[in-house]
Amino acid sequence: MSGTARHSLKLALVTILVGIAGGIGGGSMALLLHAVQHVTYGYSLRDLVGPESFLTAVAAVPPWHRALALLIAGLVAGLGWWAVYNRGAKLVSIKAAASSGKHMPYGSTTGHALLQIITVAMGSPLGREVAPREIAALLTQRLTGWAGITGEEAKILLGCGAGAGLAAVYNVPLGGAVFALEVLILRLDPRSILMALASSCIAAMLAWSVLGDVPQYHIPDFTLSAPLLVLCVLAAPVIGLAGHGFARLTAAARKNMRTDGRLIRRCLVVFTLVGLAAMAFPQLPGNGKGPIQLGLESALPLHLALALLGLKVAAIAGALWAGAEGGVLTPGLTVGALLSTLLVLGWNLVLPAVPAGAFALVGAAAFLGVSMEMPFTAVALMFGFTRVGQDFLVPLILTAALASATSRAVPLVQTALANRRAPAPEGETAI
Repeated sequence: MSGTARHSLKLALVTILVGIAGGIGGGSMALLLHAVQHVTYGYSLRDLVGPESFLTAVAAVPPWHRALALLIAGLVAGLGWWAVYNRGAKLVSIKAAASSGKHMPYGSTTGHALLQIITVAMGSPLGREVAPREIAALLTQRLTGWAGITGEEAKILLGCGAGAGLAAVYNVPLGGAVFALEVLILRLDPRSILMALASSCIAAMLAWSVLGDVPQYHIPDFTLSAPLLVLCVLAAPVIGLAGHGFARLTAAARKNMRTDGRLIRRCLVVFTLVGLAAMAFPQLPGNGKGPIQLGLESALPLHLALALLGLKVAAIAGALWAGAEGGVLTPGLTVGALLSTLLVLGWNLVLPAVPAGAFALVGAAAFLGVSMEMPFTAVALMFGFTRVGQDFLVPLILTAALASATSRAVPLVQTALANRRAPAPEGETAI
């Protein structure tokens, strides 16, 4: 066997192992999340992957229980991340590891991932999706080091590992592969595509053994209609501007977080406030999966959608500012679904009715694509999350494209306006 053939065989074997690592990382993080949720809110302790939803369980406990759970979550978050930042090795993000080849420290990265899962399960408003990606990427780095794979191939495998972790925890093999390609690998050659698809499919199938082959969200049988398409075109710029603003807000909140003793105090204050709000709004704790499901079922009245939108944005920004960690994938979908619900309910007051859940599905994906700068991934994820009919790819892609184009135009418009306001150089006349 030639050297090239042996190398190709080794790369294929490691790709399979990366998929297995992603399945183990994603499946284990999902089981831990369910276990902590069930213990914290006292439901279905013998059936961690049962039919009872987190929102149902949170709503069933007394209001003081929700407030206490968030208070304890704030204490865990504050003390935990203070220890990670001040007592552990410096964290290396997946993107930094992919671009620079730096090794992700085992202890700090594992602690970072576990804290995300535990605090989200207890009610943190942030997302859980970063943790399985980190664990899968960490295992992938160990595999590539063991196999002696370096350079660009190691970078591709690291992206595949992170995508596989996402595919496993959410049962979205296509979404995981597209995420790896669009966000981390940043290339579309046949080899990278095959490696991403293979690893994500293996991870998702492996996770079926513990999580089952079920969609994340259950939706009615939506029908594509002309009013829905018109609303998509008209509302896409609004969603694009809102997604752009949300991305800037979360970036500013992260930039102003602290890693010293203030982190502990901030987490306690912010999580306590979220808990107090949750006494009246049981839909608030957690990453937002419950409100998304309500939106997809057209079960959010106008006043509740408006209240949850304001509270959710404040809670997400507050948690990031405090120093808590977690993703903004599901939180971003939540904000997008709530905003889209408000837009479609306003439309339905005066124009031909559009199913609120149908537009919430489309608008949430477009908002996520803008806020995380990954429109292709957002469409693939929503398609996998809901298993909506293939005809809905048209409004999904159309709205995501128009919203992303609007968001990308914002800095261009700002630059043009700034140039117009700038004083003309001495001796020249401004036009």
